[in-house]
Amino acid sequence: MRADLRFDWTIPEPTGALDRFMGPGKSRGETAVEVVGGVVAAGLIGWFVWRTGGVTGWRLALVAVLALDLAGGVLTNATNSAKRWYHRLPAARPRLVFVSAHVLHLAAVAAFLGGTWTWFLVNALLLLGSAVLIESMPVELRRPVAMALLMALFLINLGWLPAVLAWFPALFYLKLLVCHLVPEAPLHDR
Repeated sequence: MRADLRFDWTIPEPTGALDRFMGPGKSRGETAVEVVGGVVAAGLIGWFVWRTGGVTGWRLALVAVLALDLAGGVLTNATNSAKRWYHRLPAARPRLVFVSAHVLHLAAVAAFLGGTWTWFLVNALLLLGSAVLIESMPVELRRPVAMALLMALFLINLGWLPAVLAWFPALFYLKLLVCHLVPEAPLHDR
C-alpha cells in the first residue's frame, strides 16, 4: 500500500436528501466518474438496445431509465462516500430495504420488457435470498460470496431474457450484491 494512503471513516454531516441517499462527502472525482461513467454506460446500453431492436417508444424510455439507474447505481454504490454511509451502522436492515426496493425493477422488466412473471418471481427470490446470505457472512467472505452470486445469477439469467436485455442482470446484480452490500475501507490519498 502506498505510504500516502490513509483510511478515512469520517462521515460529513449530510446537507440534504441527496447526501442521505448517495452518501455525504463525495469528492469531485467521485461525482465526475458517476456522471460521466453513468452517461457513457447508459449510452452504450442505448446503442446496444437500438442495434438489437425490438424496443421502441415508451418501452425504450423505460429501458433508458433502468440503464441510467443501474449504470449510475453501480458507480455511486462503489464510491467511498456511499460505502461509508451505507455501512456506518452494523445493522443490515437499511441495506436490505434498499435492495428490496429494487424488486420494482424486476417487476418493470416482467410487465413491460419481455420478462415473464415466473422470471420475476425467481429473480425476486434470488435477489432477496442472496442479499440476506451476503449480510449473514463474516465480513471477509462478503466480497467473494457476492461475486460468486453475481456470476451464478448472471448465468441463470443469460438465456432467460430477450437478447435486448442481456445487460440487465449483470448490472442489476453488480449494483446491488457487489457494490451496495459489500463493505470496503474508504481509502484516500489527500
